[in-house]
Amino acid sequence: MDTVNTNDTALQEKLSFDHFRNEVLKDYRISCESRETSLMGRKEVLTGKAKFGIFGDGKEVAQVAMAKFFKPGDFRAGYYRDQTFMFAAGMATVEQYFAQLFADPDINNDPFSAGRQMNAHFATKNADENGEWLDLAYIKNTSSDMAPTAGQMPRALGLALASKLFRNVDTFKQHRNLSDNGNEVCFCTIGDASTSEGHFWEVVNAAGVLQVPLAIFIWDDGYGISVPKHLQTTKGSISTALRGMQKTEGTNGLDIYKLKGWDYAGMCEVFEPAIQKIRDTHIPAIFHVEEITQPQGHSTSGSHERYKKPERLAWEREWDCIKQMREWIMANALAEENELVEIEINAKLFIKESKQKAWEKYIAPIKQQVAECLPLLSDLSQQLTAEKSAEVSNIMLELNNNREPLRREVLKAMATALDIAGNSTGTEELNNHYQQLRRANAKLYNSFLYNEGPKSALNVTVINPYYSEDAKIVNGYEVLNHYFDALFASNDKVTAFGEDLGFIGDVNQGFSGLQAKYGDQRIFDTGIRELSIMGQGIGLALRGLRPIAEIQYIDYMLYGLQTLSDDLATTHFRTAGQQSCPMIIRTRGHRLEGIWHSGSPMGMIINSLRGIYVCVPRNMVQAAGMYNTLMQSNDPALMIECLNGYRLKEKLPDNLLAFTVPLGVPETVHEGNDVTIVTYGSTLRVVLDAVNSLNKLGISCEVMDVQTLLPFDIHHAIAKSLQKTNRILFVDEDVPGGAAAFMFNKVMEEQGGYKFLDVAPRTITAQDHRPSYASDGDYFSKPNVEDVVRVVKEMMAE
Repeated sequence: MDTVNTNDTALQEKLSFDHFRNEVLKDYRISCESRETSLMGRKEVLTGKAKFGIFGDGKEVAQVAMAKFFKPGDFRAGYYRDQTFMFAAGMATVEQYFAQLFADPDINNDPFSAGRQMNAHFATKNADENGEWLDLAYIKNTSSDMAPTAGQMPRALGLALASKLFRNVDTFKQHRNLSDNGNEVCFCTIGDASTSEGHFWEVVNAAGVLQVPLAIFIWDDGYGISVPKHLQTTKGSISTALRGMQKTEGTNGLDIYKLKGWDYAGMCEVFEPAIQKIRDTHIPAIFHVEEITQPQGHSTSGSHERYKKPERLAWEREWDCIKQMREWIMANALAEENELVEIEINAKLFIKESKQKAWEKYIAPIKQQVAECLPLLSDLSQQLTAEKSAEVSNIMLELNNNREPLRREVLKAMATALDIAGNSTGTEELNNHYQQLRRANAKLYNSFLYNEGPKSALNVTVINPYYSEDAKIVNGYEVLNHYFDALFASNDKVTAFGEDLGFIGDVNQGFSGLQAKYGDQRIFDTGIRELSIMGQGIGLALRGLRPIAEIQYIDYMLYGLQTLSDDLATTHFRTAGQQSCPMIIRTRGHRLEGIWHSGSPMGMIINSLRGIYVCVPRNMVQAAGMYNTLMQSNDPALMIECLNGYRLKEKLPDNLLAFTVPLGVPETVHEGNDVTIVTYGSTLRVVLDAVNSLNKLGISCEVMDVQTLLPFDIHHAIAKSLQKTNRILFVDEDVPGGAAAFMFNKVMEEQGGYKFLDVAPRTITAQDHRPSYASDGDYFSKPNVEDVVRVVKEMMAE
């Protein structure tokens, strides 16, 4: 019979207790440091060093508990009150937090956004400088935060869906650097009031249907700024309202938990098995964390004393999570009073020191700019008249006395001095320095809208399509069907999904038969929920897959526009190039029949989706070439196929999977000398019909297909054509002032096309209203052949 060494048992118990005690005190320390960060951050805003502040005070204990179970490979899709979680997970430092609060544009100081986002908007890199994916399975990850409430929800669905695909799709399993057999959980955080947004409900429903490892933490402080939750949520409780989605045996759905935000031990006890269950089973869960307080109110823009009753404020002081955790530690004899006081004092000192380091790093390069500027201003001053010299001296004095200068103030000082100097001699050195600083600041603040390195779509090698003598002539949709078949066979990261895209192969048969060939988790159907379809694509792309997410008709782009505009289009910019999101949105539009199946809202698209390439191919071979280009890059793109082109005959290239179409390079599809006509998509065929008629009248037209609206004619080919013809017409089926106005601006202003005009430039667009139904409705609502002929004849007669 074995004997138990009581000394060993006692030692093990002591070691276990010591470990537990140390973990608790570490969490208490992080909570105190985070609270001091919030208090100090508010002061920095109110004293003017920072522009605006929104903080995570009141959520510290819930977030340290949550962070204990966040593992390498996991992803966070959160919002702007998650500072404690980021500190506890080791993904952010206090110094970095303050660097962002001060808007430090140095990526080494603010590695989340290089000062482009306000405080508490975090991000981690997902690709290196060459655009190659990092080993995401071995690091803790966070997608880039953004301010629109509930905007994180759609992307969270995609981040969680990726785990399901990595676990279940054999083709994806080999990418072990991106996933450990789909064991990753997406931690999504949201304020209780923001659950009123449609984004929340759409995503929760989709997560329950899809069964993906999504953990949604709802921080419930009882208010949405000043509006109490009984005016926000049915029954005044989001977990009660969601009760019908609770998963039960034999159904899909979500697990739902209710917790108290001040109960450290209770939250740890629930979070540990619950998150492990999500990890193991991929059953999503909602954690409704109630009784959260907000010690400083919503933000630095106002005081919560304006809308909270004295009784509520007194309750918040009593049930403050840090106060409650402190009392729990003392009651359980985990620390002496003096130990906790020491932690609290050290927290204040540490935050003050971290804040000061961040400030000094932020202000040092600006003061260096001031130091370089002042001697140049002094040199200029000495070469001016007494009156002008005095004015420049005043500028120098004001700049020199500014203890906390901004970059703009340095530039303004130089620009004002140059204006004062006018045509005086001696301005060259100051002007050169001024231009140099303008360029440097443009790089800091205006770069990375798109990829700029090897994975830029603009750097893809151009390969022309090759046709054999006996090339097949097929329908346009068959071109795409052949293309997607070859793509899925050759690229083991591609997936496609959308309404009716899976089983029937999309409404226009581009994916016909491919689900049966490649599986229902690489090519699959979704519900009618465009917003979260876009979110699925964003999340999958952030995790290294290559999603093609379909919106069935471009008319329904509006449903998904917010997440495309605020999230996808800005990801590369707002992370200063740290995150790439190579998602392709596939849709179709332009001409068919009726109001909601013939849309061309291009002005809306190009003005809200800067940061996403917009491809407008005239036929399906061109579309295939553009897909090839995009698949070699890390840039997101919108592909708008011609709805009335799927049944038109096209030659099938022999190198269907290899040829590429360059983005931003128009193609001259008909040469001429009298008029340049600029157009794209379905309208191109209308224009070519008109050109045949004009040719019989002795008028020679040059027709240019822009091919992509973003980017637009990067080599100024249209201006070169205009230089030859001296007349230009832009034809577009968007509303007046839409894409035609965009193209007009690009050619006339940016390319200097106005210099080559002999007659006034023209535009032909659709009418102001949505297209009327049927063939006559189409004819009178959108540009037609006779419109083009008439306007060109007018131009020739002018």
